Amino acid sequence: MVHGTDARAQERCGPEPGSPQWAAELIQHRQTILPKRLVEPGPDAPQLELIFAAAAAAPDHGELVPWRFVVIPMALRPMLADVFAASLLQRDPSAADEQVAQAREKAFRGPVLMLAVVDLGSPDDEVPAAERLISAGCAVQNMLLMATSLGFGSALTSGKALQSQGLRELFSLRAREQAVCFVSVGTPLGRKPRRLRPEPSRYVDFLSPPSP
Repeated sequence: MVHGTDARAQERCGPEPGSPQWAAELIQHRQTILPKRLVEPGPDAPQLELIFAAAAAAPDHGELVPWRFVVIPMALRPMLADVFAASLLQRDPSAADEQVAQAREKAFRGPVLMLAVVDLGSPDDEVPAAERLISAGCAVQNMLLMATSLGFGSALTSGKALQSQGLRELFSLRAREQAVCFVSVGTPLGRKPRRLRPEPSRYVDFLSPPSP
């Protein structure tokens, strides 16, 4: 843990860095912190570079790098707020002023906010869309784990605005690109108790011969 403001992380006695136990602890320690509970300080430039570099270790068939991340600086968040408000009004022209204000406010949550974008390719491509999405998911998870190791909290958020034309235009999405989710990173106001993870027996099975 290298995030200087997270004294608890620095003081915590745990497994030796690099050991399987250390990796397991890092993975299990990651949790979603709602963007409204992520505050300054966010990652500085070197820390943000580490987070982005972690994405490059994701599995990537053909080394296509079919994903990209667009950081939204705070100075440009009003543009995203406009997109959120317009998207809501397109879906519900009768939305109350309070609802529109709430939609706009979401654009200002979290010190670091970025959009994850995936190039889905075309049906004739050797690497199909599903594989590209899996690669993007691995890239995002690597970034979340790096953020966790630095003492930060993080979250993934989505919503119907991701599919809006206004968002596509704001982020200059190409025809084959799809906005997948927003990624938020910052200092958590607090952490929830670690939730109980599902046992592997719930999601792991072994292939067996078909019944005669």
